[in-house]
Amino acid sequence: MPDKLTPDHLTKLLEYCDTECQASYIKAVIQHDGMRAASRALGVHDSTIVKCIKRARRNAARRGYAPEYGMTREVPDGFYADGVSTYYKATPDQPAQWVKSKADKDRQRGLMLEAVKAVAQEYRGTSARIAAPRRTDADLMSVYPLGDPHIGLYAYSKETGVDFDLEIAQRNLIAAADRVIDAGPDAETGIILSLGDFYHAETSENRSVNGGHSFDVDTRWSKVMLAGIMTMRRMIDRALDKHKHVIVRCNAGNHDPHMSPMLAIALQMYYENNQRVLVDTSPAYYWFHRFGRVLIGSTHGDQCKPADLPAIMADEVASDWGESRFRYWYTGHIHTTNKTEYRGVVWESFRTLAGRDAWHAKKGYSAGRDMYAITHHREEGEIERHRVDVSTLP
Repeated sequence: MPDKLTPDHLTKLLEYCDTECQASYIKAVIQHDGMRAASRALGVHDSTIVKCIKRARRNAARRGYAPEYGMTREVPDGFYADGVSTYYKATPDQPAQWVKSKADKDRQRGLMLEAVKAVAQEYRGTSARIAAPRRTDADLMSVYPLGDPHIGLYAYSKETGVDFDLEIAQRNLIAAADRVIDAGPDAETGIILSLGDFYHAETSENRSVNGGHSFDVDTRWSKVMLAGIMTMRRMIDRALDKHKHVIVRCNAGNHDPHMSPMLAIALQMYYENNQRVLVDTSPAYYWFHRFGRVLIGSTHGDQCKPADLPAIMADEVASDWGESRFRYWYTGHIHTTNKTEYRGVVWESFRTLAGRDAWHAKKGYSAGRDMYAITHHREEGEIERHRVDVSTLP
């Protein structure tokens, strides 16, 4: 550590620790009057404590507290210190400061996540008890890819060729899910697989994450968020009628890189009392699931080329790759049907049930709208699939 911190400074840094473990290291330094004595007492290397203190100091500086540089005025939570304008007062060793601050987007998203958890806490473990089906085939697994649902998207038919809003999005998803779930065999396992962009917008600003594009969004952001949760709950409950085990994965998309993971967390909390539901809350960009000799990989598709996916799968889950015979990649993002067989892997992209918005209409983009159920046998790979077209939905 380049400079020795005073006990008062170290005590102040406790407010900026990310974890209890970090706080315990700093408390030990205070208690033992030094970093080396603290490391010996804790049985950890000096560098571990150094890194811990550096993280706390960095967090403090982002909030405007770094007295070693003359910064002593903190900014409110959710903001970070953008710069300091200093002028001299009567006391030369303690200059007064003007601390400029602007929104800290990372922290605000963290606060948003905390808010979602707080809301979900009220419903934690309150999912209804649904009787498991009497007969299912343990050798079968059905996958329901949700191609970019774009919950919250608004489209005006005279401008885009089709009307679309929050109510239509919910109705279509639920009706399509009911249809394909009913059509498939009695597989023991069902996977509800959101391919990303489940939500059309990330925040109430209704803009892309880089702030460069404005989205057409129907109604208020909080209402859209809740509608998405309720729609997924309805689909999961319907799948529980059909399958003994239901797995849920919500891939992050370029429209909702934080909202989709938050959706997964809300669902996980709601179904935590149900041993038949597994909600994957991993923040990993690539998701994999092996079923016997079948290996499935999934991601939104905005950060990689399809031709690179086989190598990513072989690298990320090498043991599963070696023990599987039938390998598949399911992606979204491009809203069109594509299917290519690479060496050892079949890649497929899926359409959306959502209508196109004004931006896509102006660009002349157009594609069909549908949803699939794909059934795999653990030893034989894909054995059947069922499709529902949006034009057939009520």
